[in-house]
Amino acid sequence: MRRGCLTAMTGWGDEVLMSNPLWCWQADGMCGRYAATKNSAALAVEFDAVEGEPDDLTADYNVAPTKRVHVVLDRELEGSLTRTIEVARWGLIPSWAKDASIGSRMINARAETVAEKPAFRRAFAKRRCLVPADGYYEWYRPTVDGAPSGRTGKPLKQPFYIHRVDGGSLAMAGLYEWWREPVAAVAEESDAASDVWRLTCTVITTNANDDLGRIHDRMPVILDRDRWSAWLDPTLAADEAQGLLTSAGDVRLEAYPVSTRVNNVRNNGPELIAPVEAALDGHS
Repeated sequence: MRRGCLTAMTGWGDEVLMSNPLWCWQADGMCGRYAATKNSAALAVEFDAVEGEPDDLTADYNVAPTKRVHVVLDRELEGSLTRTIEVARWGLIPSWAKDASIGSRMINARAETVAEKPAFRRAFAKRRCLVPADGYYEWYRPTVDGAPSGRTGKPLKQPFYIHRVDGGSLAMAGLYEWWREPVAAVAEESDAASDVWRLTCTVITTNANDDLGRIHDRMPVILDRDRWSAWLDPTLAADEAQGLLTSAGDVRLEAYPVSTRVNNVRNNGPELIAPVEAALDGHS
């Protein structure tokens, strides 16, 4: 397969390298899927953190809502703030929630309203985190004539994988929350704290305007290294934290089409992020 690249300067300041040729796409918004393959030890080195409790997370090329994921946060250990790598469930459960089902609807928080929404404002004030990702997926519906269509007659969506050109992790701005399992739902014989409390998280998104074609409507807020400490600092005022919610201007991203196998959350493996020809004319 022949691949070329061109650079697009997007409205959110990042450079995007897109596979040639450049097609026109209609975006469906930020999707809830990403890839995360680095273990806690590798993340601890990359994010200047220490590992938290031992975990069994393995490389995941198809992270979906409600899965367990790594997060980076500052927590008080032995009287001082320490940056640690923890495991949270993706889908924030507010502390006031009566049951956990709300979490599946809280995978993203909009940067424009995160400080005001009841589900997020407490976490935004003091419990901010980073959610590391190798890259994330977006699904696009082609608008060109001749694109393959489904049973409804609408053009089929094409998944794209978006990642850093230099191979570094995307430090997605996020929030975390501790939620206590209702006493009635906890088995009487279980008194372990890990069985009672759940650590959950959400990813903050922002507008994404593209100069060359319409690639996507929303994207995760990606913070550069210079803003990590301020974002994670629980003492930083909410209005100052709000000012950090602009994506890093010096991050170069590559976006290319990948197999529709990623559509099924049961599929996993490095083949999901391998580039393919986008099937716009019925051929791949």
